[in-house]
Amino acid sequence: MRFFLELSYKGTSYHGWQRQPNAVSVQQVLEEALSTLLGEEIQIVGAGRTDTGVHAKQMFAHFDADISIDVAIELAHRLNRFLTEAIAIHGIHAVTEGAHARFDATSRSYEYHITTKKNPFNSEFSYVFNTPLDIDAMNSAATLLLKHTNFKCFSRSKTDVKTYDCDITEAFWKQQQYDLIFHITANRFLRNMVRAVVGTILDVGALKLSLLDFQAVLDSQDRTHAGSSAPAHGLFLTEIRYPNTIFEAHGKEKLK
Repeated sequence: MRFFLELSYKGTSYHGWQRQPNAVSVQQVLEEALSTLLGEEIQIVGAGRTDTGVHAKQMFAHFDADISIDVAIELAHRLNRFLTEAIAIHGIHAVTEGAHARFDATSRSYEYHITTKKNPFNSEFSYVFNTPLDIDAMNSAATLLLKHTNFKCFSRSKTDVKTYDCDITEAFWKQQQYDLIFHITANRFLRNMVRAVVGTILDVGALKLSLLDFQAVLDSQDRTHAGSSAPAHGLFLTEIRYPNTIFEAHGKEKLK
């Protein structure tokens, strides 16, 4: 039977989601925990890959196991007792046969957190940026993203993707006192894309780039024309959406 594992994690504790030959990743820790608790080798497939230091408020991964739904519910509790505080399991959901955590996702949402005032209590989760910023200009730049499709300019140069096209449906900045939060949703994202977008829009906010310059970056399809990537620790994967139908096979409660 196939299951979706729903979880969150603090990225500063791991070298990204995907297994690494010489570093500890979230995927490795989960596979080892599941294999130990179920007494068989379990492999999981994540909804995507987060880089070293990037956090996830919501992540999904699928795995196959010959267990009942009741056992799966208990397994979620056992995993939370077994794992470190840096990973939390929010549920294990039975899904339709062949459901895929990565390919069946219809959208993904990220937040990037910036603080303009040093705060010892959120230093792991926000990028301290002291330069004055023009928030209106940053939101104008974010709006330009919605009118664009090819985002090669924000992709890592060495990547094996077949297309650089992404359908961005939401992109905006919101200010909360000393904090700035960038919200972005798309059907898919390229490696390092959100951090590169944030870094470049910060250049707009700091008046280093005009809106015409930002549009030229989008049109260039060249990563060297964009700004530097914002630090990983300010980035959160916040939501992944799937068709409700993949959760209906076993009468389980629908997820968003």
